[in-house]
Amino acid sequence: MASTSNDESSKSASSPQKSVYKDPDDGRQRFLLELEFVQCLANPTYIHYLAQNRYFEDEAFIGYLKYLQYWQRPEYIKFIMYPHCLFFLELLQNPTFRNAMAHPANKEVAHRQQFYFWKNYRNNRLKHILPRPLPEPATAPPTSAPPALLPTSVAAPPPAPSPATAAALSPMQYAIPPGSGLAKTDPRNASVDRRKRNRKDG
Repeated sequence: MASTSNDESSKSASSPQKSVYKDPDDGRQRFLLELEFVQCLANPTYIHYLAQNRYFEDEAFIGYLKYLQYWQRPEYIKFIMYPHCLFFLELLQNPTFRNAMAHPANKEVAHRQQFYFWKNYRNNRLKHILPRPLPEPATAPPTSAPPALLPTSVAAPPPAPSPATAAALSPMQYAIPPGSGLAKTDPRNASVDRRKRNRKDG
């Protein structure tokens, strides 16, 4: 019996049990941390910070950036709120871009280009999405009927504004027309008049 217990203890000592790490929350916290980090990459200032503090010189960090490319897959991309982070994640795979982001001027260029993209994205996108109207066919004027003349006593109506001019209203159209009965209200003048009235009454 003693020999069997010695054999069992020697077997357990020679072959240690493999301890498998089990996330207590099934990887939810890791998912959220990686999502947060990936979305931070949408900020050129943060990328500049990483470059200034030499994170891009660490091979383990470069490997981590390569690992994070799984966020570009459709099952993960639906969680991304700032899609520019995926663009910058792709650029960070290039060592030239990583080195360039250490310079403040390059950070400003990236930030400015990102701003212009946000500013013009909707208009540029609508140009390609909205259907363009078909050109109207040119109609030949009728040659058999003479043009009808209007009597001279009836004035011709003013031409209708084109859709282009109707869409772009002048700010002057909103001003008060000259000679209108609307008085301009100025609170400073009202208080000055009230003070003068109080002094005369007293």
